[in-house]
Amino acid sequence: MSSEPTPTTARRAHDFIRDIIDEDLRAGRHTRIATRFPPEPNGYLHIGHAKSICLNFGVAREYGGTCNLRYDDTNPEKEDIEYVRSIEADVRWLGFAPTGVYFSADYFPKMYELAERLVREGNAYVCDLDEEQIRVYRGSLSEPGKPSPYRDRSVEENLDLLRRMKAGEFPDGARTLRAKIDMASPNMKLRDPLLYRIRHAEHHRTGDAWCIYPMYDYAHPLEDAIEGITHSICTLEFENNRAVYDWVLEHTGPWTPRPRQYEFARLALDYTVMSKRKLLTLVERGHVSGWDDPRMPTIAGMRRRGFSPEALRAFAEMIGVAKANSTVDIGKLEYCVRQDLNQSAPRVLGVLHPIEVELVGATPMTSEAPFFPPDVGKPGSRPLALGSRIYVDRDDWRDEPPADYQRLAPGRTVRLRYGLCITADAVVERDAQGNVTKLRAIAHPETVGGGNPADGRKVSGVVHWVDAETSVPAEVRLYDRLFKSAKPEEGGADFLEQLDPASLVVVRGARVEKSLASAEVGSRWQLERVGYFAVDSDTKPGALVLNRIVTLRDSYAEKTKTPERADKKDLEPKENAKAKTRPKTRSPKEYRAEARARDPQLQSAHDAMIAMGLGADAADLLSGDRATADLFVATTKLGAAPDVTAKWMINELPRALGGKELGEVSLDAPRFAAFLAKLAGNALTGSAAKQALADMIATGKSVDDVVRESAAPAWSAEQIAAEADRLIAANADKAAQVKAGKVGLLGFFVGQMVKAAPGADPKEVNRVLRERLGIA
Repeated sequence: MSSEPTPTTARRAHDFIRDIIDEDLRAGRHTRIATRFPPEPNGYLHIGHAKSICLNFGVAREYGGTCNLRYDDTNPEKEDIEYVRSIEADVRWLGFAPTGVYFSADYFPKMYELAERLVREGNAYVCDLDEEQIRVYRGSLSEPGKPSPYRDRSVEENLDLLRRMKAGEFPDGARTLRAKIDMASPNMKLRDPLLYRIRHAEHHRTGDAWCIYPMYDYAHPLEDAIEGITHSICTLEFENNRAVYDWVLEHTGPWTPRPRQYEFARLALDYTVMSKRKLLTLVERGHVSGWDDPRMPTIAGMRRRGFSPEALRAFAEMIGVAKANSTVDIGKLEYCVRQDLNQSAPRVLGVLHPIEVELVGATPMTSEAPFFPPDVGKPGSRPLALGSRIYVDRDDWRDEPPADYQRLAPGRTVRLRYGLCITADAVVERDAQGNVTKLRAIAHPETVGGGNPADGRKVSGVVHWVDAETSVPAEVRLYDRLFKSAKPEEGGADFLEQLDPASLVVVRGARVEKSLASAEVGSRWQLERVGYFAVDSDTKPGALVLNRIVTLRDSYAEKTKTPERADKKDLEPKENAKAKTRPKTRSPKEYRAEARARDPQLQSAHDAMIAMGLGADAADLLSGDRATADLFVATTKLGAAPDVTAKWMINELPRALGGKELGEVSLDAPRFAAFLAKLAGNALTGSAAKQALADMIATGKSVDDVVRESAAPAWSAEQIAAEADRLIAANADKAAQVKAGKVGLLGFFVGQMVKAAPGADPKEVNRVLRERLGIA
C-alpha cells in the first residue's frame, strides 16, 4: 500500500509561505501554483532536504498545483549518477510523485542563448581576473568594490571571447562571464556576480558537449522561469541571492509567470551535522559504513534504520515553516518515530543476552499471542510455542536480587509472558566470569491461561522469553545518536572529536521468536520491553539482522544516562543560560530594567503595558526581553484582554515551555490569541487549557487542532464493560495476580483503559474494573 497522502486527507498547514500563496491567489497574481525541489546531485539527501521536500510538494498538493524534481547539475566535477538515482528514490519513498523530472543540463542551450543576449545588451562581460583577484576587487562589507579592468570591453570583444570560451580555447579558470551590475552595491552579491566559468569536465548527462557551465545564481532563476515556477522556495542562506535572482529575470524576460523567490529557515537538528561535505568526510574516512548507515541523518540512512515516511512527514509538519533559524530538539523527531511505530509495529518477543532455562514438568504447548495491545486495537496474532527449554534475558536474573526486584532469582516465581508460571530451582551452568548461562526451573501447568500456582505461592512479575527449539538467532545492532554533544560543531570544534564510539553496539547471539524467521527486509517490529527494530538489508536466509530504530522511551529526556555515557560534567548542575549574562550583584528585576534602558522598544512596550492597566510588577516581568514583550503586544493587538494575557504569560506559559526559551518555540501571537479567545468563551478551562497550551508549543499546531485531536467521544457503560473484559483477557497473567491479592496492579488496568477509552468516565472505569477483578 502506498504511503502517499492524498489531497483530500492532507491537512492544510499554516505558515507564512502559505499565507503568501493565499494572498497571491486572492489578488489574482497567479491562477495556479507551481513549485520545485532543486537538489544538487553531489550527495545523498538528508533530513533537512526532507523538510524542503514536504514543503514544496506539500504546497503543490494542497493547492492542486505542480511540483517538479529538478537536478541542479551545473558542477560536473562533484556530481554522480548514483546521487541522481538516490535522490528520486528518496522523494518517491517519502510519498511524493514529481510532476516532472528535469535537469539544469536540459536548459544549457537556452541559458547560453540568453548569456549572449546579456552581452549584446551591455549587461555582461568576459573577465580575465582569477579567483583571488575577483575576491580582492569585490571589496568588503565596509568598502565598495573596484571595477574589473576588463569591465568596459566592447560588445564585439565580449561576444568573441564568450564564443571562444564555449569552443574550448581557454583552460579552466582563465576567464569568466560576469554580470555588469554595481560594484559599489551594499549587497556584495550584486558586485558583478559570475554567470559562467570554464570547466573541462565530463558531465553525467551531456558528456563533453560543454566546457563552460552556468553558476547557480544564473541557472536557478532561468530554470524556474523556463518551467513556469510561481513560488521558488529556498532556505535563508539564499536571502541575499534574491537580488541576483530578480536581476537575471528582469534582464532576460519578460517571463510569464514571473517567478518569485521566498526563503524559509533551514532545519538544524541537534546531535547532527547536515553539511554534505562533513557527511562525505564521515563516509570517506570510514566513521560510518556508508551514506545509508543507520546513524546518518540521510534519508537513506533513516530508511534503513527503520524510520517510516509517515514519521518523517509528521516531523516536518510538527516543526513547521519559520523565517528564523533555530536548532530543533532531536527528541521531536524521535517522538514522531515512536508515535508512528506504536500504532504500526507488531509486538513480538526476543532476548538480547539469552540464558537457557530447563523447564521441569512443562508440557509442550502452543498459545495464540496478539500482535498488538488492546489500546492500539489492530487485529492479528501468531502461534507461540513453549517447550521444555526456553531462553530468558540475562537482565531478568539476579543471584542476589534487591528488595524491589520482580524478576527471576533463586526460589522466585514469575509468569512467562503469554505463558505459565515458573519457579527458579537451580543454577546449572556459569561461564568463566561467573555469569549464569543455564538455569533449571519448575513449571506450574495449572497457571496456563492466567491461573495462580496451586500451592498459593506469590508470583513476582512477568518475564519475556523465547522457545529454545523454535526461536531463531539474530544479530542485533543497537544504534544510538552519532555524536556525544548536542552541538558537535559549536565554537568551531572539530566535529569528528564529538563522535560517540558507543553509537553502535552489535549484539550477536540474540534469540527472537519464530514469527520473525521470514520477516521482510525493512519490516518494523517491537521487541517487547526491549525497543523498536527493523529488519536490515544485510539479512540473509538463516541470518537475521535487526536494527534498533529507537528505544521504547526517550531515555535522554528522562536523564537516565548509562554509566558509560555519564561523566562529571553531566552530573554537575547546569547554570541558567540567561543567568550567565547577568551581573552577579544585580537582581533579575534590575537586569530587566537595564535591558529596557538599552532597548527603546522594550521601554515602549513597558509603557504600553502600563497604559493598558497592567500593574508595575506585571509590566516589568513582560518587558525584560524582546520575545516576551513582542508576544504580549502582538497578542493584545489581536483583541486578547491584557490582564488575561499577562496572567497566562507570567503564570502558565513558563510551565508549558518546559524549560525552553520563548524564542526557541513556535508560539506566535495569532495562535496564542486564538487560545485566549477559547478561554474567554469558556471553551477551555482548568487543566485542559494548560494541557492545550503545552500541546500547542510542543507540536506547533493551532488550539483548534489540539482540542479536536484530544477530544474523545463519551463511552457507554456497555462499551466500558466490553473493553474491560477484552483488556483482562489480553492480560490474564496480571489479572490473576490482582485476584491473588496484588491489588497494586489495578493501576495498570486503569491506565490501559484510559488509553483505550479516553472518553470514558474514570469513576465508571474504576468501578467496572474492580468488579471484574474481584476487588472490594
